[in-house]
Amino acid sequence: MPALRLILLWHQHQPFYKDLVTSEYRLPWVRLHALKDYYGMVKLLDEFPNVHQNFNLVPSLITQIQDYVAGTAHDPFLRVAAKPATDLTLQERQFALQYLFQANPVNLIGRYPRYRELWERFGEHGNSAERAEKYFHPEHFTDLQVLSQIAWFDEFFLEDKEIAALIKKERNYSLEDQRFVIAREKELLGKVLPAYADAAKKGSVEISATPFYHPILPLICDTNAGAASSPGLPLPQNRFRHPEDAREQLTRALDLHQQVFGVRPKGVWPSEGSVSEEALAIAHSLSVEWMATDEGVLGRSTGLFFARDGNGRLPAHLAERLYNIHRYENGGSAMHMVFRDHTLSDLIGFVYSGMPPGEAAQHLLRNIQEAAQPVLAQGRDAVVSVILDGENAWEYYPKSGREFLRRFYDALQRAPGLEAVTVSEAIARHRNFGSLTSLVPGSWINANFNVWIGAPEDNRAWDYLYQAREFYAQNAARASEAQRKLAFEELLIAEGSDWNWWYGPEHHSANDRDFDELYRTHLSNVYQALGAAPPDALSQPITGGEVRPAFVPQTAYIHPRITGDKIRYFEWMGAASFSSNQRAGAMHGKQFLLDSVYAGIDATFVYGRLDFAGSVPDADFELVVNLESWASGEARPRRALRLRARVQERKLTEWKVEGPVEETVSAAARKAEETAEVALLRNFEFRLPLAWLLALPGQGAGNAGSGDGKAGASPVAASSKLRLRFSLWQNRLPMDALPVEGWIELELLSEWDFDAGL
Repeated sequence: MPALRLILLWHQHQPFYKDLVTSEYRLPWVRLHALKDYYGMVKLLDEFPNVHQNFNLVPSLITQIQDYVAGTAHDPFLRVAAKPATDLTLQERQFALQYLFQANPVNLIGRYPRYRELWERFGEHGNSAERAEKYFHPEHFTDLQVLSQIAWFDEFFLEDKEIAALIKKERNYSLEDQRFVIAREKELLGKVLPAYADAAKKGSVEISATPFYHPILPLICDTNAGAASSPGLPLPQNRFRHPEDAREQLTRALDLHQQVFGVRPKGVWPSEGSVSEEALAIAHSLSVEWMATDEGVLGRSTGLFFARDGNGRLPAHLAERLYNIHRYENGGSAMHMVFRDHTLSDLIGFVYSGMPPGEAAQHLLRNIQEAAQPVLAQGRDAVVSVILDGENAWEYYPKSGREFLRRFYDALQRAPGLEAVTVSEAIARHRNFGSLTSLVPGSWINANFNVWIGAPEDNRAWDYLYQAREFYAQNAARASEAQRKLAFEELLIAEGSDWNWWYGPEHHSANDRDFDELYRTHLSNVYQALGAAPPDALSQPITGGEVRPAFVPQTAYIHPRITGDKIRYFEWMGAASFSSNQRAGAMHGKQFLLDSVYAGIDATFVYGRLDFAGSVPDADFELVVNLESWASGEARPRRALRLRARVQERKLTEWKVEGPVEETVSAAARKAEETAEVALLRNFEFRLPLAWLLALPGQGAGNAGSGDGKAGASPVAASSKLRLRFSLWQNRLPMDALPVEGWIELELLSEWDFDAGL
């Protein structure tokens, strides 16, 4: 019988945050993700011995973990978290407020009531550390210092009795509690790398490598590769071409893995799945046996486009190409090649976090089996490769996605005819390899390198790197060995892909400035190490441009007509708005269908509007708007409703409002004096009576009585705010939502309160 083999590869990576000259860490993400994700991801497999997996650990991550475990890491974020609150300087208090709330607001901050309470206090002052600092007292800071660390602890670490007792305490933490948490961090970080070594020794995982500082190998070999994959792409003024650096990055990676894990890696997930024939030749010469990349590279190299039907399935002839292991041979170079299923990988990264874990696990298993079926039906073995980020996705899942993973791994163990294997196991058992004699250069993102080169910011960064590399070549011989070593190390760090990830139009984070300054610091250190002053250009930011504000609160009553025919700007003036930030975050590949949403109230209705990212989607979908009314101090909403609207062939075909079963309100049953309206043409709009939510305005700061200002508020008028969340579903999967986390909140104020600016 033909076999279905599943390759699961989790890529675990962090940039090199350390300034080698000052030894300071510019950002804390190595420490925090090492506490939260890396240990548990591999430890979980102890429960599923038949589920073999692949982990890709980037050397720049490994060395930084080692630095923390050795106690030699100088982390200002850790110092501020560890310092007694009464001893914090003004600058340190503002630093704490700026950085210790950088966590997922729902699954990390929201998991701990006191942490959320402090986060909301910070938000009340515009998320400004300077403005909020005076409202935070030492007891607030101590609680923040403790909880901002515990929030990142792995689920396995939270089972520790002492940590569990601290969590149960909830607030009013002592200096002893604070010291305990900080001391425990180092101990827990020390468990990470040994856990991977043990799993590899048992054979349950295969550990693969990535070039040391995560460079895009094809571009390090030759920046002209950018135009080879995207003809006409604007290139830097100077052609960077250093294949010897690419070889050095890969050689160092293989050596470090052998040193840390006791085994030299057989395989490589090249940074961002970036491959070229030159990069493959270098890997072959270093005895690398397999490399992995994305289906898009296979498609461009073979002249195919892996187009799926409405259920996400490939036709038989394409499935046979993708669900195979290929053998690349060209001249003297040879390499086994694995190509990831982009669709299945993105389901884990962006979709399943919005579903019940059991349902998501079954959906994934079913999709894997159905995807491979055309190949199995031909009597051939199928190899399905799912490859994705092994850390960032879990922030969007409750409890780091452990229930989803447990249910999925359990289903894998029970599925007949399906093996979860390492890449080397898959190669050893496979027959009928696909053949490749050429390869189009590309990455896992659109089978090109446009994220890292081509935009003005990207190209400026490459030109600065070129100039620093040339300066090194011309001056290194006159420097001491220690100077040469430091300068070259800084060059290799600056060759990493992470800096250009944040340059250009594609991505944005709260730490853009930090990444920009750190990149320019690494380049400046090259000159300083060789006894020269850095060029003036490196003192100026590379990054530029402002990101539109994500949330704007309601400032006035609105009374828009509900037509679905955008955009009547003045009718929505004063509404609250929430805009998608399509550049946000470290993860790439999310499908953005929603651009922005608007919401507001008047004395009688709540109004909502959704603008699509582009036109109304062609494929059928369902829009869901969740609405809740809340009263101050209550732990549960007073009333929760769900507006569901079905769209077929880009037309609204059905809508209904659901609440408690006995109180469901449909379009047919609505009262004449409480007319609800829903419309869709170029955008989606609705209005619903506030009474349906047991909410009427009038509970604001300037009018704390009933809706008519009299004493003795009725239950209908007792709510103080509304919360709304919009989501779009296709094939019963949540494809996009605004806000992605949390809700839009509307204060139930009277018109007088809005006019008074209260």
